[in-house]
Amino acid sequence: MSKDHSSITRRTLLRGATIVGTAAIATPADLIASLDLHAAEAQQSFVNLSATEAQLLEAVVERLIPSDASGPGAKEARVTYYIDRALGDALASARGAYAAGLTALDKYALASRGKSFLQLPPIDQDSVLIDCETGGATGFTGSSAQFFALVLNHARQGMFGDPRYGGNANFAGWDLLGYPGVRTAVPETDQKALEANQLKPVRDSAYDFGGFNRETR
Repeated sequence: MSKDHSSITRRTLLRGATIVGTAAIATPADLIASLDLHAAEAQQSFVNLSATEAQLLEAVVERLIPSDASGPGAKEARVTYYIDRALGDALASARGAYAAGLTALDKYALASRGKSFLQLPPIDQDSVLIDCETGGATGFTGSSAQFFALVLNHARQGMFGDPRYGGNANFAGWDLLGYPGVRTAVPETDQKALEANQLKPVRDSAYDFGGFNRETR
């Protein structure tokens, strides 16, 4: 990214995004079992992040993947909820990094911009995040760039992974990418429709198909 605050855009996120998790990304089977695809939006409580950490992380990922004219962003896709739940399982080793990094981020915002991160306008929030990305933010254990990369990677997982993991609510990430959905077979008619950009998306989790389950993933 450049130093320009406008460089934090969907294009930046999409450059590094892949179709992560038509079957699996970071979250193990126990977490999958605890999440129901169709009831995900009803789960509002955080289980691993404190309320303060969750509020700050939500603000961060919302700047990394903001909603705009092309569609919903990280907040609507419930990226923070994905990260929160994964921190109790597959991403548990990163729990300490989140606690320390979010604290350092807020302290740096206050020291460098005169307000806590949540109190800053979006343009200043972006500039703080750019400082973190380039390693210029101080007060972090290790490099601020390491923390930025960690959050960005997990934000991409939550935005574009299989919804059964808790993120990508309402398939917002798949719709953003134009991903046609999980298919166990692609007949010639589907292939032609895909090439003509007329293929109707399948909006099911991979775990709605018999070939994908906790035992075989």
